[in-house]
Amino acid sequence: SSPAGIMLLEVFLVLGTVIIYFLLSRKKEETLLPLKEGWWGKGQKPNTEEDTTIRPFKVETTEEELSDLFRRLDQARFTEPLENSCFHYGTNSKYLRKVVSYWKNQFNWKKQVEVLNKYPQFKTKIQGIDVHFVHVKPPRLPEGQTAKPLLMVHGWPGSFYEFYKIIPLLTDPASHGLSDEHVFEVICPSIPGYGFSEAPHKKGFDSVSAASMFYELMLRLGFSEFYTQGGDCGWLICTNLAQIAPSHVKGLHLNLALVTRMGFFHLLSILLGSYLPGLFGFQDEDIRRMFPFLKKGLYRTLLESGYAHIQATKPDTVGCGLNDSPVGLAAYILEKFSTWTNMEFRDLEDGGLERKFSLDDLLTNIMIYWVSGCMVSSMRFYKENLQSGMGTQEHEKLTVQVPTGIASFPNEIMHTPQAWAQKKYINIASFHLMPRGGHFAALEEPELLAEDILQFVGKVEKEQLERKK
Repeated sequence: SSPAGIMLLEVFLVLGTVIIYFLLSRKKEETLLPLKEGWWGKGQKPNTEEDTTIRPFKVETTEEELSDLFRRLDQARFTEPLENSCFHYGTNSKYLRKVVSYWKNQFNWKKQVEVLNKYPQFKTKIQGIDVHFVHVKPPRLPEGQTAKPLLMVHGWPGSFYEFYKIIPLLTDPASHGLSDEHVFEVICPSIPGYGFSEAPHKKGFDSVSAASMFYELMLRLGFSEFYTQGGDCGWLICTNLAQIAPSHVKGLHLNLALVTRMGFFHLLSILLGSYLPGLFGFQDEDIRRMFPFLKKGLYRTLLESGYAHIQATKPDTVGCGLNDSPVGLAAYILEKFSTWTNMEFRDLEDGGLERKFSLDDLLTNIMIYWVSGCMVSSMRFYKENLQSGMGTQEHEKLTVQVPTGIASFPNEIMHTPQAWAQKKYINIASFHLMPRGGHFAALEEPELLAEDILQFVGKVEKEQLERKK
């Protein structure tokens, strides 16, 4: 394919999209209306008042569950990988054998359960289903300071455990060599249908539903003002929360900020950005991460988004197999922790997994999916969010007014330049191109992410003080 041919293809792609965009564009409303009271429990909604008590929770596993797991691991059937295929065809089964061997012989789940239970966990019923969350208060506070509530939301195929390394940096920054000018009280819920939160029993539970549920959770915990932080689909839930309750969300910090509605500006910048970067507000690093766009934008997305297509259309079919086989579940999840941490890890037989994570951490996340049996319900979240089409929903047409901080990690699958983010998040207080790290930033680079959250909150608080004066 000649450069001229590719250029022509790009022109046609852009022109086609421009025409579609003008046909679809509507006037923007400014806030997302709070949801009608959702109800996601089984059967008919009862007439009684909801029990709003907050109950302590601990992760527990029975011997039966463990012996069932080991039986399944012992009976695993493996396939021979293609020679020299590394991780290009997905998880390499030669490496998978090593993981399963470690899982059976070295991995100590009981010890990891103690790790999980070292932070206080709770459950409370919201809109008909049990929501699980971790709630960590600071061990100590500097004189005259109060802890700032911070809601942290995970994504797929992660869990609340992704935040276990960053929590101490935020609740006790001074002990970890960070400034204690701002100290947090951290709340990490499991998205309904993930981990130890009950799965919705009704169709239609999307990111806006999750946001309204977490808003209710924060109010129930007594926080009328709070910060939020998210990556992966936590980005969308936190964004929606800032749209639903802009006067309650003091600041929104994201380590992913995808564009779900392409405008004329975006399209023009894809076409001409590498030739006229200044015109579109692109920095050198934006150009490096985004272009050539066919390769780094379009092809990469097609190559890595097959799972999303399946999950957005028929999650239950594939989910049945993953929920039945721990080895299948591990293969499916580990592939994402490899490629999304660094695309180049596809060239390694072990997927580079142990370069950034320990097997104990990876298996702990997988075990949360296994023991809770949540794989199918977690995959359904894609269908609920994507089935009406990208860019069509009310929240996608609205901007975000809340002060926003974006930490842009270099190995994230899709790069969003500040010039693009600005169209959606109109009040960006801080935008940083991070020096290293990928998609699972809280687990991979907790210090970098914590520092970015701390400086962002510092900026927001300072601006607030100046406005009050």
